Amino acid sequence: MRFFKYPFWITYRIWFYLLVALPIILLFPVLLISILRERWYPFFFKLARLWAKFILAGMGFRVKVERDQLPETNKSYMFIANHTSMTDIMLMLAVVKNPFVFVGKKELAKIPLFGFFYKRTCILVDRSSEKSRKAVFLRAQRRLQAGLSICIFPEGGVPQEEVMLDTFKDGAFRLAIKHQIPVVPLVFFDNKKRFSYTIFSGGPGVMRVKVLKFLFTEKLTIEKTKALNTKAREMIYQELKKVAK
Repeated sequence: MRFFKYPFWITYRIWFYLLVALPIILLFPVLLISILRERWYPFFFKLARLWAKFILAGMGFRVKVERDQLPETNKSYMFIANHTSMTDIMLMLAVVKNPFVFVGKKELAKIPLFGFFYKRTCILVDRSSEKSRKAVFLRAQRRLQAGLSICIFPEGGVPQEEVMLDTFKDGAFRLAIKHQIPVVPLVFFDNKKRFSYTIFSGGPGVMRVKVLKFLFTEKLTIEKTKALNTKAREMIYQELKKVAK
């Protein structure tokens, strides 16, 4: 029976990349104008949210969100989530209304078309370069001063399929403490099941998201980075464990 699913899975993957590319091609002039000035980023962010929702709907994903707490408008946050799928980017954009900037791997800038806008709107980091990691702090500071938020997947990459939640890097938490902004943990329950990095897998269905209670950083010093990291990871891990049972 599994053999008959292979044509579906191959077609499903191709369909995903078509959905990613089509809005970018159709809206290319508008997108290009929206990235010419940093102060126009909130408009670009609105277009990015439409792009994300278009892809999720086109793939047959129904987003279901539970929120323990709501972000305030015009306030900066550090959004974090577990990382299991290429759709994590789209789901984060669909769920979070506060304009934010992704901090992500520079390798994604090589993706045709998508990479053109990715490297011009996101904060890219080369994790093998200490100089690059330090530059992230300066770029993030400028974006936060402009009233934007930051989004980081603190696992630093997608772990192997059998790993429920990998260890977290300190960068997101160090930034949050340095700039005294709340950390907002999100849990993505179904992305691995719906569209993992394993080609012959996945399919339409519900994508559940839970926005957990915020972790506040007021009066925290940089020495508390690891404690904040551990607390955030444990919150997400416990939620994933409940569903895995």
